[in-house]
Amino acid sequence: MSTDFNFMIAGEAGQGIKTMGHILIKTFARGGYHVFADRDYESRIQGGHSFCRIRVKDSEIGAVSEALDIVVALNKQSVGMHRKQLKPKGVIIYDGNRLTEVKGKNLFSVPLEQIAQERAGSKVMSNSVGVGAALGLLGYQLGLSEGVFNDHFEGKAAEANIEAARGGYEYTQKSRKGSALHLEAAGDTKRMVLNGNEAFALGAIAAGCKLIAAYPMTPATSIMEYMASKAKELGIAVYQPEDEIAAINVAIGAGYTGIRAMTATSGSGLCLMVEGLGLAGLTETPVVIVDAQRPGPAVGLATRTGQGDLQFVLNAHHDDFPRAVLAPRSIEDAFWTAVRAFNLTEKYQLPVIVLTDAHLATSYVTVGEVDFSKISIDRGEIYEGKPEEYKRHRITKSGISPRSFPGQGRALVVTNADEYNEEGYPTEDPETRTAMMQKRMRKLEGLGKEIIAPQWYGPEKPEITLLGWGSACGAVKEAVDILQNEQVSISCLLFNELCPFPTEKVRSSLQKAGKTYVVENNFSGHLARLMKDQADIKVSGEILKYDGRPFPPAFIAERIEKEVQ
Repeated sequence: MSTDFNFMIAGEAGQGIKTMGHILIKTFARGGYHVFADRDYESRIQGGHSFCRIRVKDSEIGAVSEALDIVVALNKQSVGMHRKQLKPKGVIIYDGNRLTEVKGKNLFSVPLEQIAQERAGSKVMSNSVGVGAALGLLGYQLGLSEGVFNDHFEGKAAEANIEAARGGYEYTQKSRKGSALHLEAAGDTKRMVLNGNEAFALGAIAAGCKLIAAYPMTPATSIMEYMASKAKELGIAVYQPEDEIAAINVAIGAGYTGIRAMTATSGSGLCLMVEGLGLAGLTETPVVIVDAQRPGPAVGLATRTGQGDLQFVLNAHHDDFPRAVLAPRSIEDAFWTAVRAFNLTEKYQLPVIVLTDAHLATSYVTVGEVDFSKISIDRGEIYEGKPEEYKRHRITKSGISPRSFPGQGRALVVTNADEYNEEGYPTEDPETRTAMMQKRMRKLEGLGKEIIAPQWYGPEKPEITLLGWGSACGAVKEAVDILQNEQVSISCLLFNELCPFPTEKVRSSLQKAGKTYVVENNFSGHLARLMKDQADIKVSGEILKYDGRPFPPAFIAERIEKEVQ
């Protein structure tokens, strides 16, 4: 029988939800399980409901589940909010000594604060008691969590938290004998635990990125923070300028000199970067831009997730210039997308925009060992001719002009924010302008041939095909599994490279696709519009969600079941 266990720790911001969630994630991972976990929190400095949701399986996971086995509720609000999500045998652990008014079924009272005070000397560690109580309810090996506590805290703090967790574990073992819930360690398989931002940052580092310039903005900030933690060790320049406009211009300046550089922001930050985006497009300067999407417009839902920026990044410009748009389908895919983004930006000398979102950026998953032998670095065409013959924007059949780098004594490198001639000097000659525009846009011909086809999953001739992109892909894929088990003829097509759009590859894939439904975290169906515009493909329907929360697979499956009834 396969394992699929769902855990949540919930409470108010400031009650250590993030820390204890991370303790549990690593505890289950060290027991040999695959883990997928996400965080939900309000955009407040203090207060507001917060939870960490952790899914544990004996096979790979790509999505969350709303059906819960155990909830550790650190306040009254958490009991009320998550009670309906319990499975029939699910349990809510709460502090009955403190929350005396809480009544009903599926409740297990543990004196969290009392145990914390008695065992660790502080009520603050009641969250650690809750972690121990949950592991005790499962009969899971407490020693695995003790190792994680020692890694996370230091000295007496680690000892106190471990003692608090032991108190919760022992109380549960004595008071809740014969629990219907049980989970034992499955082995000692070594897997990394990464969130999407960490995976992308690692990929950028592996690809040779030596500079990130970014202004902090949720949910992209931890890319910069992670790279800052490795900056001294690996020789990476991390620069936080005064705003997003300065950030992209710094990254473009670094790219102009031959440094692999990037910036990371969210939708409203990218709005400020659009002029710089055009500068990179005109000057043919490599730059990687991460847009970690969140719902808008304006500030919108600053800590929630969405996929509402696709049409924006495809069309963010005045006049035309080429760009590539990538969207990793999973946290592991974020690593490889980073490597590909840096290769494409230098090979084709154009901006590459990577669309992630809050769900992918901040969720955690277990990842196996990375095969670094699969990483290749493509810096594009480098000029090797006579210095006096160098033309930065030489007109070529491919549209790609060999690069040289300023300040290295090999050639004089000139470019301009005005339209230019082949040497890079400004011109308003109409024939030159026409030739330069055509040259730049020819890059899309070569790039279009390189764009990776979307991934097909399921039978070749289904009655229904789901279409998803980016972080929604994990939920879409699992929804297909759910429906196939219910004898529905269904497959899915999962996109991670969206511009240039792989028109012919998509048409070929969908020839025998049956009815098609796009699954997106936005209001107006951005992928559906892109498919109609680029491939003249009209989908049969759309499953859209724009409440700031990710897709659970069951949500998608239920919508399709209604369609086929």
